[in-house]
Amino acid sequence: MPSCTLCPRNCHADRSAGHRGFCGVTGTKIKCARAALHMWEEPCISGEKGSGTVFFSGCPLRCVYCQNREIARGEAGKEITPERLAEIFLELEEKGAANINLVTPTHYTPEIVWAVEKARELGLDLPVVYNCSGYEKVETLQMLEGIVDIYLTDFKYMEAETAKRYSHAPDYPQMAQAALAEMVRQTGGKAVFDRQGMMKRGVIVRHLLLPGHLKNAKAVVKYVYETYGNQVYLSLMNQYTPLPGMERWPELNRKVTRREYERLVDFAVDLGVENGFIQEGETAQESFIPAFDGEGV
Repeated sequence: MPSCTLCPRNCHADRSAGHRGFCGVTGTKIKCARAALHMWEEPCISGEKGSGTVFFSGCPLRCVYCQNREIARGEAGKEITPERLAEIFLELEEKGAANINLVTPTHYTPEIVWAVEKARELGLDLPVVYNCSGYEKVETLQMLEGIVDIYLTDFKYMEAETAKRYSHAPDYPQMAQAALAEMVRQTGGKAVFDRQGMMKRGVIVRHLLLPGHLKNAKAVVKYVYETYGNQVYLSLMNQYTPLPGMERWPELNRKVTRREYERLVDFAVDLGVENGFIQEGETAQESFIPAFDGEGV
């Protein structure tokens, strides 16, 4: 990767020469923080078996409120080869994984394509989930056609100023819109499930409601539903948890209230959304963040 342009940052970092990209990644190997069965995804992804989740280190977006900041900064993890990544996919399948779930994979796209193809040659027979921030380049996504079966994508912002303040990415709305269009195109615009209700092909759009940002959340839901109707599934999340270091953004230094979340869900229902997921109970009190201790790597 002598001049990396895999993500919208287009930072042109010479990662092969040891230069660090905006994503925090350098070198020619893949850095993985964890590879294990994960039960905390949407029901049609985790099911009863668990999703075979591979957490990659580094992130092209780097939100100030990141819930996985330990890996987003590229600090946690072990360096592995694409050959080892292919082996990990097969090991997760042997453990009973419902799918292979690639978390923050963008900056390793060429290596992932190779590893999936190699694992399939060796017998891998699971859907591949691309679990990303939504801040993607269409050209990079096009490399994944025939590789990825399910796109599990965030759609964080419809407001450029909000995207700039919290993710240093004022172009997020247009990049996410173009990326989502490509994801829907690749998956055929219709979700496919097996008899157990597990997704085999399709798109799930996640939105994490931020405290005090109901207007932005409604704009995201409105755009996705009015553009794609019930072709894609919406996942509305209330699990935002302020982590240490949020003093510079005091408006985010609290949890989402029940009323805020209920208003978002009611808005989606009134809009006509039928295919989706909501979170019930005190999810912000639960830990959706696993230990990035190198398990399975």
